[in-house]
Amino acid sequence: METYPLLIGQKKVYTEKKLIIFSPYTQEPIAEVCLATEKEIEKAILVAQKAFETLKHSPAYIKANALLQISEEVKKQSETLAKTMAEEAGKPISLARIEVQRCIELFRYAAEETKRFGGEIIPLDLDKLSEKRMGVYKRFPIGPILGITPFNFPLNLIAHKVAPAIAVGNPVIIKPASATPITALIFGEIVSKIDLPEGALSILPCSTDLAEKMVKDDRLAMLTFTGSPEVGWYLKGIAGRKRVTLELGGNAALVIASLRLKDFLLQRAIFGAFYQAGQVCISIQRIFIKEDLYKEFLEDFLESIKKIKSGDPLDEDVLVGPLINKGAADRVETWVNEAIEGGAKLLIGGKREGNVIYPTVLTNTSPEMKVNAKEIFGPVVTVEPFREFKEAINMVNDSIYGLQTGIFTDNLNEVFYAYNHLDVGGVIINDIPTYRSDPMPYGGVKLSGLGKEGIRYAMKEMSEGKLLVINYA
Repeated sequence: METYPLLIGQKKVYTEKKLIIFSPYTQEPIAEVCLATEKEIEKAILVAQKAFETLKHSPAYIKANALLQISEEVKKQSETLAKTMAEEAGKPISLARIEVQRCIELFRYAAEETKRFGGEIIPLDLDKLSEKRMGVYKRFPIGPILGITPFNFPLNLIAHKVAPAIAVGNPVIIKPASATPITALIFGEIVSKIDLPEGALSILPCSTDLAEKMVKDDRLAMLTFTGSPEVGWYLKGIAGRKRVTLELGGNAALVIASLRLKDFLLQRAIFGAFYQAGQVCISIQRIFIKEDLYKEFLEDFLESIKKIKSGDPLDEDVLVGPLINKGAADRVETWVNEAIEGGAKLLIGGKREGNVIYPTVLTNTSPEMKVNAKEIFGPVVTVEPFREFKEAINMVNDSIYGLQTGIFTDNLNEVFYAYNHLDVGGVIINDIPTYRSDPMPYGGVKLSGLGKEGIRYAMKEMSEGKLLVINYA
């Protein structure tokens, strides 16, 4: 069984303590990774501090070139990264390849944004006391950043933290998900080939206790966390004075007020509800359909679901792979059964084989059921009719989360009503809430998060504005 070392300042480090990584599909061990102790964490922080002294003064062209080199090196390792994600995360191989391609493009975007990340000239001669004065406002890097990443996008969500951090001149320490650290470590090896200051990137699989110590450490200027709301808000509470951004979960809704784009809608709804076994923070969990369209949509939706292939993530045709572990599969199965016992009607699915739960659709649900009220993070969707569009918006807002919502409509008034009244971070018109383009601002409200990702927006989060006032008398 292969052993993967952790990386401290782009250098491999072997430790005595190991973590065995299991395949979510076969539930067999696939490799082991070295775990950081307090000693390795201390060294990573020290080299990050040292790297910051160089990186914060690096010219834009040097940072942009480094980001482009990372993009090219990831491209060379595309199939290795995709297969690793399929094996350790249970991500269907076709989707894993898409994730690698997104990572390649994301670093290219970051390289371009590095060249555009300037400042502004502010005229200050607005009254007699400020004659012959002008301001220059520019953003500066804030220091070493701690990124904690989840299992569901083990490559691209690391990229969303590393790329903007390097773009503005901040070193990064990544604590990857314990279920999927191999992808992160392979990515770290790729970055180690790039001409960056030693300490620009460390990848540290470690225990929860040690991760919390890093969160509390004032030498790290920022925590950027992607994961569950429960963990994210807890970490914010112990983070002290450091800056914090949280990209958390949700129970994303799709509102269907028109079937004009029915073929496209069905294709996208199937994808958004079930791809990667629903283990996506903007996976469609709730569908609200205008009552006169409900029967037509539902019949076609259920027929389409019958064509979905579930199972082995290495099978090119599989859309729904396994849940990340037995505990996750048990939880999803329990919530579905609880809903049925509470009066919900099972329209399709409910079947389980190992950690694979087949696409499941429920109706006659109530808002307080866990399948609606909490983030299920599984291939389960509820469908309910609505009469008036405003009623549908209220149904969407009846949630502790607020990440993204998709709306299919032909009515411009409905578009702006939704935009003005939905308590979410993003409103997606004539597409699913699962839509995300990596450069766009991305983040939620309520329990779904704090701050924004998306290259340029993350660069702003990872930097601090500073004003220069000049009296040119």
